[in-house]
Amino acid sequence: MIIIAGYTRTDAEKRDGAVEAFRGMVERARAYDGCLDFSISADAVDPERVNLFECWRDQTTLDSWRKVAKGPRGKPREAAISLYRTDKAEKPF
Repeated sequence: MIIIAGYTRTDAEKRDGAVEAFRGMVERARAYDGCLDFSISADAVDPERVNLFECWRDQTTLDSWRKVAKGPRGKPREAAISLYRTDKAEKPF
């Protein structure tokens, strides 16, 4: 399993528009074979932060998605995103 998680920062007045610009990509990703979860959302506390979370079945699936993802253009002011690999998932509670 592959998890990509982190955040980007943008100007507070542009954040909600930036999240909305990814709506189509989120919908396509969630319907894509091998996508276990995909979310790009506004942070509840920081008005400049956009949270990102992706969970993929495997590297092959992620590589295939990246060839067709086509998200909106533009570069965030700051990004702190990491890729994690795991072979196990457990219920947290």
